[in-house]
Amino acid sequence: MTADTAPALPFDPIAKAAQTWSERIGPSTAMEAVTNVMRVQQILQAGVDDALKPHGLTFARYEALVLLSFSQRGSLPMRLMGERLQLHPTSITNIVDRLELDGLARRLPHPSDRRTTLVQLTEAGRELLAATTAAVTAANFAFVGLEEGELVQLSRMLTKVRRAAGDFA
Repeated sequence: MTADTAPALPFDPIAKAAQTWSERIGPSTAMEAVTNVMRVQQILQAGVDDALKPHGLTFARYEALVLLSFSQRGSLPMRLMGERLQLHPTSITNIVDRLELDGLARRLPHPSDRRTTLVQLTEAGRELLAATTAAVTAANFAFVGLEEGELVQLSRMLTKVRRAAGDFA
């Protein structure tokens, strides 16, 4: 339990809601599943935020630093960053603005396309990325209660939902 969450309830409120839903509206395993997924997302977000907060990063900026560190040339076009992180261009601009303001990344002109801006990780960005990666991996990205095989199975199931929704081809 993180500092900003309420104490544990003596019952599972999602199971209770699902029971009430079933009695009043009809059975819906999808309702119970989506409510569980949404609550787990809140738990994971809070746990990852707790690991990143001492370093002054949000998860969105952390993801951008990771993506930049994975680039083969050491930089990426902003458009490509937005596509890979599945973010609107305005959101990626705000993330890069903040990374640049903090000295973690810099904008560079593209050597052959004047319309394209590249983003490059700075040495300070690499150092912070190493520290924050150690923090989130030590916290197991806030996943508790699941074994390694269960995490693999969960990822497979969630990937099926994302594929069926058209998240990727």
